[in-house]
Amino acid sequence: STMFLENESKYDFDVTLEKLKAEVEKKSWKLTAIHDLQQTMKTYGKDVLPVKVLAICHPKHSSKILEKDNERIVSCMMPWRISVYKKSDGKTYVSRINPAPMAKAYGGLVEQVMTESANEIEVMLGDIIVIR
Repeated sequence: STMFLENESKYDFDVTLEKLKAEVEKKSWKLTAIHDLQQTMKTYGKDVLPVKVLAICHPKHSSKILEKDNERIVSCMMPWRISVYKKSDGKTYVSRINPAPMAKAYGGLVEQVMTESANEIEVMLGDIIVIR
């Protein structure tokens, strides 16, 4: 039960991003931001391999958390983030938080919402990543 999940993509960096964005839209999730960390590092004179972080959310999930005062504490993990990056082996990878350990520890509504969200995201990634 590692805190992060990582899979190799079946595609190169740009195709992975395009396919992921299409899946997000197809599943009625919202792409709220794309953070280009490679470009950010360039502004500080650092040269790193391509890495973009997609921030996505679905109002049917997020509203359940944000409507309850006692659950809003987990809003620091919202929106959900999926990272697409290249490594020095030339391959493209996709990573995201593994919500299972935290969801189970928190329990209740948060566990339910995190589990449902995570399951939907894994479906979105199904045709993009290599499953071992």
